This record gives sequence, structure tokens and C-alpha cells, in this order.
Amino acid sequence: MIVPMIKYTFLVFYKEYKPFLEELQKLGLVHVVKKETELTDEMKKSIDEIRSFESAIQILKSYAVTEEIPQTHVSAEKIRDDILLQQKEIESLNEQLETLNQAFVNASLWGDFSPEILKKLEAEGIHLQFFITGKKKYQQIEEREDSVVPVLETGLQIVFAAIHSKNKAPELIADATRIDLPKHSVSEIQEHINTKIQQLNDLDRSMRNYAADSVPALIQAKEKLVNALKLKTIMLSTDKISDDKLMVLEGWVPKPKTAAVKAWLNEHKTLYVSGQGNPKDQIPVLLKNNRFSKLFEPIGALFSLPDYSELDLTLFFAPFFMLFFGFCLGDAGYGLLFVIGGGIYKLFAKEAYKPYLSLLQLLGVATVVFGTISGTFFGINLIQTEFSLTENFRELFFDPNKMFQLSLALGGLQIVFGLFIKAANLTKQFGFRYAISTYGWLIIFLGSLIYTVLVRSNAIEKNTVLLYIIICLGGILVLFFNDPKSNIITRFGKGIWDIYSTVTGVFGDLLSYIRLFALGLSSAILGFVINDIGLQILGSSRILGPVFFGIFLVLGHTLNILISSLGSFVHPMRLTFVEFYKNAGFKGGGEPYKPFSIQKEYETL
Repeated sequence: MIVPMIKYTFLVFYKEYKPFLEELQKLGLVHVVKKETELTDEMKKSIDEIRSFESAIQILKSYAVTEEIPQTHVSAEKIRDDILLQQKEIESLNEQLETLNQAFVNASLWGDFSPEILKKLEAEGIHLQFFITGKKKYQQIEEREDSVVPVLETGLQIVFAAIHSKNKAPELIADATRIDLPKHSVSEIQEHINTKIQQLNDLDRSMRNYAADSVPALIQAKEKLVNALKLKTIMLSTDKISDDKLMVLEGWVPKPKTAAVKAWLNEHKTLYVSGQGNPKDQIPVLLKNNRFSKLFEPIGALFSLPDYSELDLTLFFAPFFMLFFGFCLGDAGYGLLFVIGGGIYKLFAKEAYKPYLSLLQLLGVATVVFGTISGTFFGINLIQTEFSLTENFRELFFDPNKMFQLSLALGGLQIVFGLFIKAANLTKQFGFRYAISTYGWLIIFLGSLIYTVLVRSNAIEKNTVLLYIIICLGGILVLFFNDPKSNIITRFGKGIWDIYSTVTGVFGDLLSYIRLFALGLSSAILGFVINDIGLQILGSSRILGPVFFGIFLVLGHTLNILISSLGSFVHPMRLTFVEFYKNAGFKGGGEPYKPFSIQKEYETL
């Protein structure tokens, strides 16, 4: 349900305006109408500072605090600057370490030599150049060159030295590549590495000290900047009249909160006007649902909030989404894991996460239901497996053919339900006459369905004239009542197009629901395959077989749960946002209700 909103217009003397906004921000109930304005240099600077605080906070949150550190008594700005500077030093040191480690690997091939040795040899007139080549090539070089000496072997290659005097450099040796000795010895590089590691440890210790007590201070400083920026933004959105002496501000308040707002305005002796909005207003949307459908609000928000003038569809799609998820996953064992696991985790989880765990449990219940219907439990086909416990109920399980029909039946039910919602939506927004065409489609679909059921159950005799009457009655409503503002000829043309697009669209939408059956079947088949392979492993060895059997089942079913759960969430969401929303005439695009308030994130730490 969408909470009704009341529009308020505040009139404040310019000298009292800033204190008024500060108090209004503390009240935290008014969604202020903001206008598009250019950011000032001061506001841009504030945004940059907010981002720098956010970066510092995220950096500190990545450090685990293992001990209590006495609280520091320096400014949040100083802490932020230190953290960002130290983070840059850490990144630089890590890059240097990566280079040093690579240099260490290269130098370790040569042993722990000292480059000073080469300098001493050169002082005695002995010069060395180093090359690398294959073993066969080296043998050929060694036969024709007297002044080559092998140094080391690396796999199929040999590194060798060519000895020469200062004035007589060796000729370019064919089939060999010139290489240079490392500039530093292994011990020197290791010493550099140890130094960098020590510097990183010192920085890590400093970061942990900050992480122990500085996050609340940083968040407070960030929120102070955010609240100040909000205030500046609102001041730029304010209209000015009477030679800029009178400030005019518009905002929206949820109807249940109007009494508190009026009491506050009377207390502060503020002049205001309140009333209903008009269709041209961008009215913010605040949802209020029961405990069940409220759990599904985050799913609906992934697509869009409803427009203020239409119905909130959360209550209407929630049961279908729950059923579709259970249909797609379709294993009673997996569903039990969701119900039990979610319940245990709720005992230790934060309050913010508990609604998501409750949603997980509901989806688990639906999975248990459809797993029971299809006779699937942890990949075991209860229809075909001889279990004494299920012997009396085996005939009640749905085989794949019945599950296929059930997916189409659920799809048809949601499509027809969506048309009822569309009719109610049109009536709410524009009046009953705009919904007559939709009621015409309902007469055609439901009338034809009821007629078919009655004939097949022998309740009435087959009478095609009655069926034609039903179709013609609905068709007349579709052809001539689709657009009350247009003339009769335009309506007829639009009606023809509506018939074509609706018939083809509904047929395509109905086929889309086959994915429920396909995903449920694929999840079951994967479970069957995992169990089958596990049984083969079990029989492979009397000792190790049971061990690997248990490990494989846990890993296999865990992977199947993860993969199947993803598809079981995404595809019902697609059916909701595409098929159901389209047939329900959902427009969306609502702006969320965000009251002008003071953020106090640090209080939740």
C-alpha cells in the first residue's frame, strides 16, 4: 500500500530561514521538493571531503581489530589524512615488494654472489659477458670457442660466460642470447625485502590502531559534512519572493505524520499552507505493507517503485514470487535447509539482516511444498524409489507431465490476476470507463475458461453459440471502449491492434511460464546425477568409499543449491517484472520518500 502524502508550503522570513531549516532537519519528517541547481565551488569541495572520509572509513573497516587501543585525541581530519597517506605508502610498498620478489627469483639462479667480484676481475683485465642458449647449441659453441665457461643450467638451457680482455670483446656468439647479471646479490635483495616488510608491518599496526577507535569519529565527521551539504542544497532549491525577503519551500509529509508536523510548526510559529497534491506533482512514494509482503519490498525495488497514483503491487506479486521460487528449486530437502538454516542464523544475525532471513525461510517453505508435490528430496525421486514411508502417498506425487501443466496453470492464473489488477489500477487513476476494455478481456478469458470447464465436467451441454456470445460481448468492450477520449473510428482501429497485441502477447507470456517447469526439472536431474555418481563412489572401496561418498554428496548438493537457487530467484523475478507487471499495467518510476533529516550512522555502530 502507498501511504498518502500531504503537500506543505512553508513561508519563512529570510533572516529566520537558516535556523528554520536546521530545526526542520532535526524534525526529519518532511520530504523537501528539490530543484535542479548548479553546485557551487564550496559544495563541490564538501563532496570531495565526504568522499575522502568514505575512503578512509572503508580502508579502516578492512582491518580486523584484535585488541582495545586507547582512544586517540586528534581531529577526524588529521586521522583521515594520515589514513589516506599511509594507504598510498602501503600500495607503493606492495608494488616495490612485488618488484623485489621478482628480482630475488632472478638473482637466486646465480647464487649469492657479489657484483663486486666482477669489478675486481675487470680491474685485473678479465672481462665477462654472459649468454643463454640450449644445451645442444652450447656444445657447438664450446667446440669452436675456447673462452666460454658454463655457469648454470636452467632446465634445457645453459647460462655460460665468455671471457675476454678489455680491448678485445668477443664476437657475437651465434644462437645465444646476451643476458645481464643482477645488479644486486640475493642477500642484498633479501635485506631490501625485509626492510619493506618491516615498513608494511609498522603501517599495518598503525592502521589497526586507527581501526580500533577512529571509525566512529570519521563517520561523525562525514555525516556532519553530509548534513551541511543537505542544508546548502535545500537553500539553493528555495524560491524567493517579496524582494527576496520571504523564502518559500515545498515538501511532502506522510499523512500519519501530519499531526506531529503541525504541532512542530505551531510551536515554531511558522506560516504554512497544506493540502492534497495535483497530478502534475512528483509525489514521493512510501510503502506500508503487512509483515508478509513487506519482506518482498526489496525485490520490487530492484525494478522500480510504483507511481504515486497507481497501486502498490508488492502484496499481489509476493505470493506468486514465493510459489515460483519453490517451483524452480523444487526439492523438499533443499527447502528444509533454507528453513532450518535461516532460523538458526537469525539467532545470531543483526536486526537489519533478519527480514532477509525470514524471506529465505518463506522461500524455503515454498520449496518444501513443491518438492513434496513433485516427490523430490535431496535429489531422491520418491516416485520411483521404493520407500515404505511413501508407499501410500506415491500416487499423489506429480509426474513431469503434471508439473508441466501446473506451470502453465500458475502462469494463466497470474496473467488473469494481473488483468484484474490492471482494471483496478485504471479505475483508481482515471475512472471506471478507462477500465472497461480490460474487463472485456477478462470476460473473454474467464468466460471461455468457465465454459470449457463446465462442458468437460458435463455440467452443461456443448453450445458454441453461448461461447460466441461470451467472446462477442467481451470483444465489443475491447473494440469500442479502449480509449474513451477518441472517436468511434479511432477506437475501433485501436481495438483491432489491441486484440492482435494482446492475443499474441498473452500466448507468449503463457509460454514463458514453462521455465518454471524446466528449471525445477533441471534442478531435480542434477540432484539425481549427484546421487548416482555418489553411489558409484561408495561402491568403489570399502574403506575410502564412504568417506569420499559423503564429501562428494556435500560438495555436489551445495553446488547444485547455489546454481539452482540463483536461477530460482532470477527467473521468477523476470516473470514478475515482465509478464505480470505488463499485464497489470504497471507504470512505475516513483520517487522514494526521503525526508530531510540528520543522518546518524555512527549511532548504529
